[in-house]
Amino acid sequence: MSFGDPNNPYGPPPSQPPSAAPGYGYPQAPAGPPQGYGYPQQPAYPGYPGGNAMPQSMPGLLVTARAFLYLISAVQIIGGLIWLYVAAFVNDVSNKADDLGSSSEDNPFTSIGEGGHTAAGLIVFFALIALGLAALSITLGVKFGRGGQGVRITTVVYGALGGVLGLIMLFAGMDSGLASAVIFPLIWVVFAAVITAAPVVPSGTAWFNRPRY
Repeated sequence: MSFGDPNNPYGPPPSQPPSAAPGYGYPQAPAGPPQGYGYPQQPAYPGYPGGNAMPQSMPGLLVTARAFLYLISAVQIIGGLIWLYVAAFVNDVSNKADDLGSSSEDNPFTSIGEGGHTAAGLIVFFALIALGLAALSITLGVKFGRGGQGVRITTVVYGALGGVLGLIMLFAGMDSGLASAVIFPLIWVVFAAVITAAPVVPSGTAWFNRPRY
């Protein structure tokens, strides 16, 4: 029996021609999902609710609220210094009244001196409150850049209390019938409303919730 006969059914199968050689040049890339150009894809950075858009700068309403805080602090500082000057003046008048009333217990200058010292102490108290509020206004404005939820909540409460005080002054000015007594309280109420609303709107909330590295 000859295996060399190509028509022999019992012979070995004919040899297959060699497969086509790979293309010229570089070896074939393994099959797989398509890759992007250049470097591997970077994972997305964490963002805020509603998308990955991370606020890189302070929102405009917060910038306005910060400017209002600085303006209010300037008014509070000026008011505190004026009150301190008035307290010093009242105290000097009280001392003169004490000197004139020291000769007799029934001298009217004695009661004037005592009342003057009490008024001077009360005026100093209000002056210290104004200066303390000025320090708080400046601190909140400075903390807007790096502050978190504590600064946000304090600003909202501070603005709301200022708004209530402004409304009281506004109603009192309207009852007086004087236009000059309405302008300042009205401006104060507008400032307080902006300071209260700025940390509450979505852009302000996202700013104070942003990650800090």
